[in-house]
Amino acid sequence: MMWKSLFIGGVAAWALAGHAATLDMQRMGTGMRVRTDEGVLTIEPVAPRVVHVRFGPAGFAGNYNPAVIAQPEKVAFQIGEAPDAYTLSTAILRVRVARPGGAVTFQTADGKDILQEGGRDVAHGVTQRFNTETILYGLGQHQNGLLDYNGTITRLQQANRDVAVPMLVSPKGFGILWNNAAVTDVEAGLPSGPALLIRSEAGGGVDYHFMYGPELDDVIKGYRRLTGTAPLMARWTWGLWQSKEHYETQDELLGVAARYRQMKVPLDAVIQDWQYWLPGQWGSHEFDQARYPDPAGMVGKLHGQNVHAIISVWARLDADMANTRALDAIGGLYPATYPNVYPAGSGRWYDAYNPRARDLYWRQMMRNLGTLGFDGWWLDASEAELGGWWGQMREVTTAAGPGRVVYNAYPLLHTTAVHDGMVRDQPGKRAFILTRSAYAGQQRNAAITWSGDTMGNWDVFRRQVPAALNFTLTGIPYWSADIGGFFGGKPKDPAYAELFTRWFQFGVFNPMFRVHGTGDGKEIWAFDDATQKILRDYIDLRYRLLPYIYSASWDVTHDDGTMMRALAFDFRDDEQALHIPDEYMFGKALLVAPVVQDKARARQVYLPGKDAWFDFWTGNRFDAGRVVTAQADIATIPVYVRAGSILPLGPVKQFADEKSDAPIDLAVYPGKDGAYALYDDAGDGYAYQKGAHALVRMTWHDGARRLDIAPREGRYDGMPARQTFAVRCGPRAGDVVKVVYDGTATAVALPHCGI
Repeated sequence: MMWKSLFIGGVAAWALAGHAATLDMQRMGTGMRVRTDEGVLTIEPVAPRVVHVRFGPAGFAGNYNPAVIAQPEKVAFQIGEAPDAYTLSTAILRVRVARPGGAVTFQTADGKDILQEGGRDVAHGVTQRFNTETILYGLGQHQNGLLDYNGTITRLQQANRDVAVPMLVSPKGFGILWNNAAVTDVEAGLPSGPALLIRSEAGGGVDYHFMYGPELDDVIKGYRRLTGTAPLMARWTWGLWQSKEHYETQDELLGVAARYRQMKVPLDAVIQDWQYWLPGQWGSHEFDQARYPDPAGMVGKLHGQNVHAIISVWARLDADMANTRALDAIGGLYPATYPNVYPAGSGRWYDAYNPRARDLYWRQMMRNLGTLGFDGWWLDASEAELGGWWGQMREVTTAAGPGRVVYNAYPLLHTTAVHDGMVRDQPGKRAFILTRSAYAGQQRNAAITWSGDTMGNWDVFRRQVPAALNFTLTGIPYWSADIGGFFGGKPKDPAYAELFTRWFQFGVFNPMFRVHGTGDGKEIWAFDDATQKILRDYIDLRYRLLPYIYSASWDVTHDDGTMMRALAFDFRDDEQALHIPDEYMFGKALLVAPVVQDKARARQVYLPGKDAWFDFWTGNRFDAGRVVTAQADIATIPVYVRAGSILPLGPVKQFADEKSDAPIDLAVYPGKDGAYALYDDAGDGYAYQKGAHALVRMTWHDGARRLDIAPREGRYDGMPARQTFAVRCGPRAGDVVKVVYDGTATAVALPHCGI
C-alpha cells in the first residue's frame, strides 16, 4: 500500500494514495474533524500525550469548562486515511476513528489499544461509553470505602463529604478529564452495562481530554498541563494545626496557642472557626467586639509567638447587611427566594461565576479581615452548601449559565476569587486556602481540601484512606481531614482516645496535619498522660519529617508530583498492590499502613514491588512481594522505607521556620542505587518563583557504599552558609558520619551499609 505526504497548516499529514479525501473528514492545522450521521467529531492533540475529543452538533465548541486554562502546544502530528479508519498520530499516541460509525480508539504509537469508545448519546443529556476492562480510580472524594470504582455507580455532585472532580485514571496508564460541570453519574464495571459509562444531565455534547502516561505521574503531569500547576505552600503549612468548632472568644484562642508554647509542644497554626460575628451578621466579616475586642492585636500576639492565624469565611451572607446590598447591586447574589432553594428571608449566596462578584467578595474579605493580618482562609461550605445532596443549585441561574450546566464548578470559581485576591493584595504571604470542596483545576489556587463534617468512629476513619487516595489521584495533590472526626468524641473516653491516636498517627502522614472537631476541645492536654505521650512523640516525628515533606511539596510544584500516593503510582505492574485501599506511599520513600481497626496490636502489610523494604522503627529488612505481620501496638503505625531511599530527618522545632544549628540526619537505605533532591528556600513569599531557592542533590551508590552530595544549586536570602549532615545507614542507627556541608561536592563512605 502506497502512502503520500501532504503538508497542511505547517504540519505533515498523510492520506492513502488512490483514495481521495471525502467530506467525512476535514484536516485542520490543530487536528481533524470527522462528520458522522449523528454529529461532528473533533480530535485535537494539545500535547504529545494529551488529546482533546469533542462530539456534538455542528458548531459545538465544547462545554462550559473553567478548569482547562492551557493553550495547546504546537504538536507535530500526522493524519492517516484508510478504508476502515482515519488516524491522528503524535510521537506518543495514535487516535483511530473507525469508518463507518466514528468510534474512537486510543492506541500507543506502535498500535496497541489503550482505550476504546463504545458509543455516544447527546440527545438526552450527554453520555459516553468506553469498552475497557481495567481498575478505575479518581473522581474526587467519595467516602464509600472503595479504591477501585468497578461495580459501582458514583455520582459527581458537590456536597458536604462528597467532592466531585471529573477525572478518572487507570493503572493501565491513562486518564480521562471529563469536561462537564453538570451533575454526572459514572458507572464502572457493572454486569448489566458497558465497562465504563459517563452520563451528565446537561451539556452541549461530549467533551473530554484523554491523557496517556503510561506512568500515573505522567498522567497527572498531563492533567496539570491542562489545568494549572500547584503553587508552593509556605513551610509553616506543614506543621501542626489546632482548631475546634469554635473558639468562642479572643482569650480562648490566645490561650490555646500560649499553652502549646508553655508546654513546648510544636505548633504552627490555629484557626478561628465560624460564629465570631454577631447574630444576623453572617458575611459581614466583622468580629463581635464584646468577645473579640482587639482582633488585630490577637493576630499580632499570635505572630509574636510564631503561630499563624487562619479564619473561616463562608460564601453565604445574611440578608440585611452592607456587604449583601453591595453584592446585590452588581447582580452578584442568587435570588433572595427561589423555589426549593431558600426559605423567604434567609441568607443568600454570592454568585462565584460572576467575575465582578468574585472581585467584590474578596475586597470585602480583605477590607475587614485581611488587613488584620490573617495568614490564610478557611472557605467553609464551598460547594456551595445550597447545593447539598439534593442539588438545588441546579435551579439557579448563574452568571455563567443555568445552574444545572455549571453546577459542580462552584468551588473552583470561589477559591479563584480568594487565591487571586490574596496573591495581589497580600504578596508577602504565599496564598493558602482550606476548603471543603473542589473541582478540576483547583490545585492552581493553593487550596487544600478537607473531607468535610465526618463522624468520629472507626468505620468513617477506615473510609478516609481510600477517599484521600482517590482525591489525590485526580491530580489535586493536597488533602486533609479533621483528625478524630468532626462530630462526636470525648478525649477522656479511653475508646475515643484510641481512635483519636490512630487518626493522629495517620494525620502525621497526610499532606496537612490538623486537629478539629465539635464538642470538647481536642488539644493535646485534653487527653490522659499516656495518650499525650504518644501524641507528643508523633508531633515530634512530623517536625522531624519537615525537610522531607517540604522537598516533596517542591516536587509537587516543580515536577507535578503527588505527595500522598496510592500504590499504583509507584507499583503499577504489581497486580496485588493495585487493590489495596489502606496502604500508600507518603512521598517516594515511605510506605504507610494506617491502623484502622480498634484494639489492634498488629496488622498485615503488603510490601509491593521488587526491591527490599526496611521497617522505619526497627531497621529490619524484608523482601518485597510478600505480606508481613507488622507491629501495631497503640504507639506504633507501621511504616516502611524503600531500598535506595535517602531520607532527611531534621531536628524537632517549636515551629517550622525556627532557626536551628542542629544537624539534619540523612538516613540511607541500602539494597539499590538511589537519588534525592533536598529543597529549601525562605519558607514563605514568592521569591522562590524568581529562582530564590536551593537544591542539594544526593546520589547513593549501593555497590560502592558511598553517598555523593553534589554542589548546591541556587541560593536564597538568609540561606545558612553551612549545614551539618549526620549521615547514617538507615538500619544502623549507631553508624553516623558527620559532614559540614558548605555547598561544595562531598562524598561520604558508609562501608558497612548493607552488610
